[in-house]
Amino acid sequence: MKIMGKISRSTKIYLALILILTATAALNIFLPQGALLPKQQLPAPQWLMALITGGIYLIVYGGLGFIGLTLARKVGFAELWDPTVSNRQRFLIPALVGAGLGLFFILVDALFAAWHNLGPLPHPPFPTSVAASIVAGIGEEIIFRLFFIPFWLWLVSALVLRGRWQTPIFWIVAVLSALAFAVAHLPAVMAIMGFESIQAIPLALIIELVILNGVLSLFAAYYLKTYGFLAAVGIHFWTDVLWHVIWGGVT
Repeated sequence: MKIMGKISRSTKIYLALILILTATAALNIFLPQGALLPKQQLPAPQWLMALITGGIYLIVYGGLGFIGLTLARKVGFAELWDPTVSNRQRFLIPALVGAGLGLFFILVDALFAAWHNLGPLPHPPFPTSVAASIVAGIGEEIIFRLFFIPFWLWLVSALVLRGRWQTPIFWIVAVLSALAFAVAHLPAVMAIMGFESIQAIPLALIIELVILNGVLSLFAAYYLKTYGFLAAVGIHFWTDVLWHVIWGGVT
């Protein structure tokens, strides 16, 4: 009890998020995947895949996120539960921004679907779409925002440049994070849509992925820095709820 009392509120909430991420990622293995991952492609029994998946998220994501949380403090980002940040800034505004980005995703996808002639981007079936929104909202934000941005900002601005030019370097790193996030989606697109190589993916589809993931990434990066990790998670989660859960459920 005394040890838990010494742990900050931000750290306790982070540990709770990791447990939610781990449990949801493991549960997702048992949910219907639709065209995204036919069950016959699983390399091992579902229970074993669930254990392996949960272990990866707990150890790898949890560890990288904890490093990012520590470095975020060093570079002056808002705490995960920052006393100077209101619940409106932490929860309500990110939810509204996420909903707006979800509408943006729908519009952009409709425009690009006519350009590359592949139709709209696929969505996971319900209730997998809910689990996917939770896993992406927490897990992808840990890797591409909470770890990636503070690490490189600390390395370049704080360590190499002794604290100089932190703001421009933050935005350079945020753009690199956005590009990495977009590129990380290409293997999934190849598997789902049947492309044998990245070169086979139409340029229009790549541009669409860069726009969608890039815009989301930049909003999440700014809110991570200004209002803390929960705000970044909220933006990503509510974007995916509108995009995958609601829109995907009616199309």
